[in-house]
Amino acid sequence: MNSTGKTPAPRAWQRMLSGRRLDLLDPSPLDVEIEDIAHGLSRVARWNGQTNGAWPFSVAQHSLLVLSLYERLQPGAAKRWRLAALLHDAAEYVVGDLISPFKAAVGTDYKDLERRLERAIHLRFGLPALLPGEVARNIKRADLASAYFEAVTVAGFDVVEASRIFQRPAKIVCPEIRPISPSRAKRAFLDRFQALV
Repeated sequence: MNSTGKTPAPRAWQRMLSGRRLDLLDPSPLDVEIEDIAHGLSRVARWNGQTNGAWPFSVAQHSLLVLSLYERLQPGAAKRWRLAALLHDAAEYVVGDLISPFKAAVGTDYKDLERRLERAIHLRFGLPALLPGEVARNIKRADLASAYFEAVTVAGFDVVEASRIFQRPAKIVCPEIRPISPSRAKRAFLDRFQALV
């Protein structure tokens, strides 16, 4: 209780290394910094860390892979939509990478929080709060292809199981996937970001 006899509201902001305080319930684009995103995503492990290699396969690496696949699927895509592909999981710098079964168990409150963060991130970097439907579908297609390729190369799935769960991508060759250190993943993410803005 505080001096007024009331229980204060729980803290709903996250302090970032940049010094920004991002309100999770009402995120402002002004509190979003690309350095914070790159730093956080380079340290968040995909697959709950259940991957092969000396380093976890990070969300930053996943984002770069999705961008690469999106560019293969949409070779003439505008820079802004390629940027949207790179930032497709950027909200996870704050909320982490929850695996799909856990997201389903948590329900709509989590998705609402993630959507608010995503909109603030989009606005911060000059993207529409909601992406056009076709752009969002093409990014999702690249995201699903990435999940399949990650499953069979670093997450221990066999081809049959991965094909059943993630749907094997048609007409896309699996790129080389090898986990790298967080510092290298952060640098690669920031380099691609700078090339797109």
